[in-house]
Amino acid sequence: MSSIRHLLERNRAWAARVTAERPGFFRSLAAQQSPRYLWIGCADSRVPANEIVDLAPGELFVHRNVANVVVHTDFNCLAVLQFAVDVLKVEHVIVVGHYGCGGIRAALDDTAHGLIDNWLRHVQDVATRHATILGRRDDPDWRADRLCELNVIEQVMHVARTTVVEEAWRRGQPLAVHGFVYGLVDGILRDLGVEADNGADLRARYAAAVPRLGSR
Repeated sequence: MSSIRHLLERNRAWAARVTAERPGFFRSLAAQQSPRYLWIGCADSRVPANEIVDLAPGELFVHRNVANVVVHTDFNCLAVLQFAVDVLKVEHVIVVGHYGCGGIRAALDDTAHGLIDNWLRHVQDVATRHATILGRRDDPDWRADRLCELNVIEQVMHVARTTVVEEAWRRGQPLAVHGFVYGLVDGILRDLGVEADNGADLRARYAAAVPRLGSR
């Protein structure tokens, strides 16, 4: 059996380095967490949330799954969202997709991939909804990039339509929802322009963002 002891050694080195640079950091971190942001992203190992936005542990609450999907029957995601909004009082929920996403490409494939196909059906529903846009080019890379963006926009809408977010807005809690996409080749986050702090604004942003993607 291969050893992963090197991970423990790297952990100790990291903890020692952080302690030297920021004495008392871990003691204060253990006492409480007060992040301003909830990141809903892809499980891809190349998309480390904290590193991408240069935030320390404790500053970003994170939920990740394949292809950054928000499903209204996924109680794991909903529990994270409720804890973030109702308990931690985050001010921003950010849905983040990424170009080069294997889940997005698999959703565009006609081949079977096993159990994951059931999950990716949600992404395929997005592709079906926006078939006119995705059908404008035969280039598979272009189609994958557009579906990546469209999927983020749709998941932002899903977040906004949860009872958690709707009730927070109803009671006047400061909370904004955003949609970003991350570039693996350059490390840059791009704002898709669907951010809003109420349902009406978000619907207007959605109506503007989708046609804009279709013209690219």
